[in-house]
Amino acid sequence: MNDLELPMTRYAVSGDVNIAYQTMGSGPIDIIMVPGLVSHVEFMHEIAGYTAFLLRLATFARVVTFDKRGQGLSDRISGAPSLEQRMDDVRAVMDAIGSQRAVIVGFSEGSAMSLLFAATYPERVAQLVLFGGFALAASFLSKDLDARLAWLAKNWGTGRMINTVVTSQAANPDAVSQFGKLERLSASPGAINAISQLNAQIDVRAILPTVQVPTLVLHRRTDAQIPVELGRTMAAQIPNARFIEYPDGDHAFWSGDADALLGDIEEFATGHRDNLSTDLERVLATVLFTDIVDSTRSAAAMGDQAWRRSLDSHDQLAKQIVEKHRGTLVKTTGDGILATFDGPGRAVRCALAFGSAAKQIGLPLRAGLHTGEIEIRGSDIGGIAVHAAARVMAQCQSSEVLVSRVVTDLVAGAGLKFSERGSHELKGLPGRWDLFAASA
Repeated sequence: MNDLELPMTRYAVSGDVNIAYQTMGSGPIDIIMVPGLVSHVEFMHEIAGYTAFLLRLATFARVVTFDKRGQGLSDRISGAPSLEQRMDDVRAVMDAIGSQRAVIVGFSEGSAMSLLFAATYPERVAQLVLFGGFALAASFLSKDLDARLAWLAKNWGTGRMINTVVTSQAANPDAVSQFGKLERLSASPGAINAISQLNAQIDVRAILPTVQVPTLVLHRRTDAQIPVELGRTMAAQIPNARFIEYPDGDHAFWSGDADALLGDIEEFATGHRDNLSTDLERVLATVLFTDIVDSTRSAAAMGDQAWRRSLDSHDQLAKQIVEKHRGTLVKTTGDGILATFDGPGRAVRCALAFGSAAKQIGLPLRAGLHTGEIEIRGSDIGGIAVHAAARVMAQCQSSEVLVSRVVTDLVAGAGLKFSERGSHELKGLPGRWDLFAASA
């Protein structure tokens, strides 16, 4: 899987229930991410920071995410699943992917089930990581449970949970709206009520001393959902558990600066920490993505040999035109290219020239450009600017070159023309983005 592909949702059968899951990466170890109260394996990729977090884990592991039974894309059920049933679902997912042992990462309410799973099936757990978790729900839930549940039912789907889950984004109306959609897609108000009533009874303190697998407990001091004291207390009762407290950050593991968190998980799971994440060369560049419009249909119509010849012509054109405009051809993507430029004006002119030349050989293109900081990863590149350029391209029509507002601002007076194409939400990126179609 590369940085731009999103994983396919598959299903594991647990008893008579289908459990939706996704896998990312192909590393030598497996990491099973056990979700908190809300999850939706596909829509979560719309949340800023989530996909990037998983991609970082996927550099050294095969990462598995899933929806609990009754939530997200998994089968709906009556009532709420017990911890035992949730354990069965983890086993079913592991069996479906052929995983004998895995690193179990429990988030928030998922920590309790992860603890129970590790104590019950130690032969299937290589290591246990608990983030923002708790062992006793009553230690942080309001004493007036009925009032709490009534508030939850009334406000479910509005995004108000963001106040304690992703506190840093609580004043961002777009983020609140997006979180409200996640709530609605995750479960109905009735289902959340049933789950919350069951969660209020969670108490796994008795099994903490029986956990024998290596355990890492992680918690942020400013967690507004689960007080850090609960993480400290839980870690103290697990034999030989290591506890790491971060000075700030949200309850959501993917929110904010996650480098330290990711490094600690990698070091715990693999025995070493990849320092490249902090030593990467970062430069400002304009990123260009292109692809061939309706490439699958064209390949089928032309036949393999003719299509191969067309692709070879496409790649040769790309090399020539990118070099002419003093760009760097990072790679071809099968039916497109990824290139960078140290000047946004040359990048736009290259995209327009490449589109015209490719159209003459019967290969209509679409292109997206964005200027921002990129990370140099050997012969490849990464960073938010790369994702942004790809998402801009995804909004293109045939034979169109779309750019972000950053690009238009930087090329003012360069003789290029731009037409407004409206404000868009770009998948996985925060806020709305103003896009413009370029012309010479």
